[in-house]
Amino acid sequence: MESEYISLASLPFMNSAQKIIFKIPGALEQFELVQLIPIRIFCWDISYTNSSFFIILGLGFLLLLKKIIFMGGRGSLLPNRWQALLEGVYKFIGETVMDNIGEKGRVFFPFVFSLFLFLLTVNLIGMVPYAFTATSHLIVTLFLALIVYIGVNFLLFNNHGYHGLSLFLPQGAPFLLVPTLILIEFISNLIRVVSLSVRLFANIIAGHILLNILLGFAWGMIINGGFYFLLHLLPLFIVYILLFIETAVAIIQAYVFVALTCIYLNESINLH
Repeated sequence: MESEYISLASLPFMNSAQKIIFKIPGALEQFELVQLIPIRIFCWDISYTNSSFFIILGLGFLLLLKKIIFMGGRGSLLPNRWQALLEGVYKFIGETVMDNIGEKGRVFFPFVFSLFLFLLTVNLIGMVPYAFTATSHLIVTLFLALIVYIGVNFLLFNNHGYHGLSLFLPQGAPFLLVPTLILIEFISNLIRVVSLSVRLFANIIAGHILLNILLGFAWGMIINGGFYFLLHLLPLFIVYILLFIETAVAIIQAYVFVALTCIYLNESINLH
């Protein structure tokens, strides 16, 4: 991805002796993988990248938060701010599991809760300037979607055996339409992987690109100087508003991912 290099000498508050070259990253450059520790095993490249670093950083933050709140005697009946926040999230996800799955879903709560906290943390870390958003890469969201999809189908046939195939055939369907309906249901079942992964990936990457473009637009106005120098406040104000919207999107998309996971778990457990 090519980058633009602009001289700050053209700014209204710069003189000719203050020539500094400033690099403006391209809209997609923020998503590039950077090798931090190159590792190759035969023909496989398993290098430690910036994506790996921020995924581990997100997991490390969750473990640290858990240790601070629940270990060392810091978890109490009178919660502090962090404990109250985590307990609120705990209750919210617990209600989501119970509403979508029922009593049988209690056993899956630790997985759903951990999945939500991981996605939420990684998404919010990506909102920090110069940080990397791991969920902006389809391979990451696809991997998580495959874990859910494979687990759900394993539970389906483990709990119901061959009777689980009835999920692919609506009850009371005309005999002549059975092959077509089975094919449609099978394809729609496979599409769940795409639905889970692409929805999260697309929403995250679109928001970050939009913020980058607006910031570049504001910088271009600053470069032109004069009346445009004052107009750059308009796109900056829009960016300020979008930061709140994108933060909300990061939270909502993490919730949507686990809500759909609960719906799929309900079908595999209750077979409807």
